[in-house]
Amino acid sequence: MIQRWVVFALCAVVAGAIGWGSAAREGLAWGLLLGTAAWHLLDGFYARRLLGWLRSEQSEEAPVLMAGAQPRLPGIWGEVADRVRRLLRNRHQQYSESQARLDELLEALQASPNGVVLLDDEGRIEWCNQTAAQHFGFDARRDILQHVANLVREPSFSAYMATADFSHEVVIPGSDSTPARPIKLSVHAHRYGKGRKLLLSRDITALEQAEAMRRDFVANVSHEIRTPLTVVSGFIETLQNLPLKKPERDRYLDLMAQQSQRMQTLVEDLLTLSRLEGSPLPSATEWRATTTLLAQCVQEARALSQVIAPQGHQLVLEPGPECEIAGSQREIASALSNLLTNAVRYTPETGLIRVTWALLADGWGEFRVQDSGPGIAPEHLSRLTERFYRVDRSRSRETGGTGLGLAIVKHVAQRHGAELRIKSQVGQGSCFSIRFPAARVRQVQPGAQVQAVSA
Repeated sequence: MIQRWVVFALCAVVAGAIGWGSAAREGLAWGLLLGTAAWHLLDGFYARRLLGWLRSEQSEEAPVLMAGAQPRLPGIWGEVADRVRRLLRNRHQQYSESQARLDELLEALQASPNGVVLLDDEGRIEWCNQTAAQHFGFDARRDILQHVANLVREPSFSAYMATADFSHEVVIPGSDSTPARPIKLSVHAHRYGKGRKLLLSRDITALEQAEAMRRDFVANVSHEIRTPLTVVSGFIETLQNLPLKKPERDRYLDLMAQQSQRMQTLVEDLLTLSRLEGSPLPSATEWRATTTLLAQCVQEARALSQVIAPQGHQLVLEPGPECEIAGSQREIASALSNLLTNAVRYTPETGLIRVTWALLADGWGEFRVQDSGPGIAPEHLSRLTERFYRVDRSRSRETGGTGLGLAIVKHVAQRHGAELRIKSQVGQGSCFSIRFPAARVRQVQPGAQVQAVSA
């Protein structure tokens, strides 16, 4: 500021001196006037250069006197330019930092497993992540500023947004939902800012299926236990109230024993499933010979066959090469036994059941049970491992099945890293196999054996 007044005084003194020397007092007055005008012109030039610099986009460079000239604006205008430039630089840095934080926030929302949609005060989409685009069928770029009600036409969602009661969530079908593969979304809206809304969506298909399975499980267990209990309690009441002869009493007692055994088997299978789901994964250091496991399963199947089919079944055992399997002997034996006893239950008398152990080319080991039973229709194959699912309920109850055998087999296979495979055609029998990974199979002695067992 002082420099500016010094320049003004210098201009006035120099111009006044020149005027005094030219025309005494009259020249002095004109000289002072011209000096003041020259200072104003020079000061206005500096101000104009500063204003031109402010109007341009070259705020990073200091304003100069002339295009191509190096000297910058002098005096107060130069100081103003420096302060403005520093202020703009600080603002630009703050903007860059804010933009970086915003990008990080959007990146975090993009990585969220839940869908996130930002709506303006009119319900138009301002931003959404890829999960939300997949849930609702949005295009993350094309649908920006589109009204969400025009894109999501589900009546329950429209009513939810119209009532503006966001104290709860709403469940709607996903964009890819089909009758064969239903997808359920939970959508919850939250208000923020001035009339804006945040939509959160999550896929609850698995939760809905788990809840449905839980309800079916409770209903099935109640039904399976209630039936034999009704039979037993009815026979007990008969024995208490009627004077029966010994043959009749013995027959009732036999039927009661059968129903009690049925309930005991059901409880044991339930306990087995509970133990499989709650226990640590089996060790890969405990080995058991396949021949021992096969012999145990065949012995149990032969005993069951004699009870179910008076004429027995044709059991053909192909033990294959001598191998050992790593894992829980109890679990593996339970899985193999369930496959074999299922084949016995559903194969007609004198039918053929082939039990095979093979070492595959990739080092995996395969336990296979093939029967000549009635076969299974394709629509049932994908549901066979569900708890209590039966193709023929009356037939399975007659043979004493609980509907939990294949569920146990599936859990055991998963815990050992194995694969359960099912092939069947109506009228041509079925083939159930468990393939154990190479890390859990080792060959002890080469060579194959074929043994026929009649039951």
